[in-house]
Amino acid sequence: MSSDAVGRHMPPVVTLDDLTAMMAADEHHRYEISPEGVLSIMPPPGYAHAIIATRLMVWLAQGGVPADRIAQAVGLRIPGRLGGVGGRIPDLVVWSKAQADGVWLPVADVLLAVEILSPGSEGIDTVTKHNEYAAAGIPQYWVVDQDPAQTVTMHRLDGDHYTVRATMPLAWVLNTNPAEHDLG
Repeated sequence: MSSDAVGRHMPPVVTLDDLTAMMAADEHHRYEISPEGVLSIMPPPGYAHAIIATRLMVWLAQGGVPADRIAQAVGLRIPGRLGGVGGRIPDLVVWSKAQADGVWLPVADVLLAVEILSPGSEGIDTVTKHNEYAAAGIPQYWVVDQDPAQTVTMHRLDGDHYTVRATMPLAWVLNTNPAEHDLG
């Protein structure tokens, strides 16, 4: 499809309903939108990315976090400062309680959002989402690099911004108990 055809059919203001329809029509891309209306289109995650998310999910479940409080690649409704609403899809989310079914879930009960860096996502994951998740009040934000150590940088909300609590290889994280990280 040409950019001309896409531009002709793009609504002037993209809503979360529009985003849902785009994702339903295109299984080859992941769509997100900032609270200010900036649309991001990314390819789906690769195998290494999926394995990191799965390892974290299994670790959480084995550590006692109920399965209905953990999800991969689920949409979060991100409130904006000026009343706008964005939609982000973290690679992994942990909630304090089970959520109602839906495409774009509220952030009120989110304990942790995890993003796994992929080629091209570094800026959005380490700056844009970092700021949006902090403004939304998500208590913890972890970023996992796909470097050889699969380095995990753990951010904790301190007022209205994140501070780095720890940086360690994923293997070290997986040898701890999720309860040590306020996730249980």
